[in-house]
Amino acid sequence: MYLRLTDEQKMIKETISKFVKNELIPFENDVLKNEREGKPGISPENLKELQLKARDFGFWGIDTPEEYGGANMGNMMMAIVRMEVAKTFVPFKFGGSADNILYYANEEQKIKYLIPAINGDKKSCFAITEPDAGSDTRNIKMTAVKEGNEWVLNGEKSFITGGNEADFVMVIAITDKEAHRATGRDGVTCFIVDRVMGWKSEYIDTMGEWGPAGLVFDNVRVPEDNILGEINRGYELGLEWIGAQRWSVGAKAVGMAERLLQMAIDYSKERKTFGQPIADRQAIQWQIADSAVEIEAAKWLVLNATFTLDHGEDNRHLAAMAKLYGANMGNRVVDRVLQIHGGMGYTRELPIERWYREARLWRIYDGTDEIQRMIISRNLLKGNVKVGQFV
Repeated sequence: MYLRLTDEQKMIKETISKFVKNELIPFENDVLKNEREGKPGISPENLKELQLKARDFGFWGIDTPEEYGGANMGNMMMAIVRMEVAKTFVPFKFGGSADNILYYANEEQKIKYLIPAINGDKKSCFAITEPDAGSDTRNIKMTAVKEGNEWVLNGEKSFITGGNEADFVMVIAITDKEAHRATGRDGVTCFIVDRVMGWKSEYIDTMGEWGPAGLVFDNVRVPEDNILGEINRGYELGLEWIGAQRWSVGAKAVGMAERLLQMAIDYSKERKTFGQPIADRQAIQWQIADSAVEIEAAKWLVLNATFTLDHGEDNRHLAAMAKLYGANMGNRVVDRVLQIHGGMGYTRELPIERWYREARLWRIYDGTDEIQRMIISRNLLKGNVKVGQFV
């Protein structure tokens, strides 16, 4: 076993870190101001400019296969990159990428959807969650009924990331009611549906700055050519899409927590009570120590999950652990850092309260804490994973 980054990986990490520090963090005050005025944190023009700057650094299509002009860094390096980018709350993502399941598109669909998504000419989103169907996919109600060479979609989706901005959605709908009723997994199909085909989105207001959408499909007609993958096999695509997000939550939590912990360390050295820096107080020291240990533990859970995936092995158990522990670690750390900052941490003068609201979401989306615990315990109880084995 070799638990160290290679020289190339170190160079990538350091370059990303410089980009975040020099190009993204300077936008933070503007982002806070915009969000408090109900505006997007960063304008499309500024985002595009930042993506082009990142391209000059060599970061374009970092998770995109080389055949599509990408760098294909692999999942473990993507985790390291996301840890670094998560050290700022500036809403930024690198250009030149597309949703992982969009690569299952046929050649015609790749020309119409995949390539424009990679080039940044079209925006996509994925929709499986419904008002009464989150983790329990048996409760999916949205239907697709075939009429001639078209499918007619009816139903609603909720809490869809990017749904308000997307040009097209990859949406899961029931195409075989009997099969779906029997298993809760079968009988659903993934459709690529352009916004111009008739679906509508509406903003869902949340306690954080995440701006999900509710999508409404009212007799939306979709050509049969717009089926993504195989008919009645959409659930598998959904699992793959969600699976790619779970370890990512842990990576985001690590990056955010590292930035916050450094803020706490710096502040504890400056802030004095009764003539001494609060850094000299054991109560503060223990909170800093506990946070550092938990961050390191979450980091290695994420890296192990992504390393396993890069080697073609099943990482679902590890991804569930990374998501569960990482999300909860992030919530504990931001709470400690706010406590260390006292009243100042609770104000909007500092970004801690913003991160506090954002971190709470991580324990819910892409599989709640309860779902991750169910996955982990089920694997152990069924013997799919043995206690003490390297997985």
